[in-house]
Amino acid sequence: METVMSILHVVGAVFIVGPMAILPMSAMRAVRAGNAGQVAMLAKSTNLFSWLSLLVVIFGFGVMGMADEKFNLSITTGWILWSIILYVVALGLTLFLVVPTMRKAADALEGTPGTDAAAGRASYPAIAAGSGIASLLLVAVVVLMVWKP
Repeated sequence: METVMSILHVVGAVFIVGPMAILPMSAMRAVRAGNAGQVAMLAKSTNLFSWLSLLVVIFGFGVMGMADEKFNLSITTGWILWSIILYVVALGLTLFLVVPTMRKAADALEGTPGTDAAAGRASYPAIAAGSGIASLLLVAVVVLMVWKP
């Protein structure tokens, strides 16, 4: 069962957390192109993948719980604790900065009353910075998961 849980954890990381990190970068291209529909769709997708990434955490706890006692793993093990902290910060940045900014950009590009297209393009730096930092944090999580210092 430990093998199955490990496979689910790694596959989830690749196919769920990967898109969570990459989709905002596609949205930046759509913002530059002024494609409101694509930005809105990418905001929804990023939001969905971000919430689904919690499954990867659940599978990770499953792997930790099934690990051999000789490894003495717990939530307070340094590399596990730091991985959780970095992931939570990346998730927070994505859900509370990147996704809302992408939605605002889509509304502005679409011409929703009270917004203008220039405001949509002005959101580009916030999307870039937020998603870039979140991606770097997720890379750090991968390093910790592989290195296990």
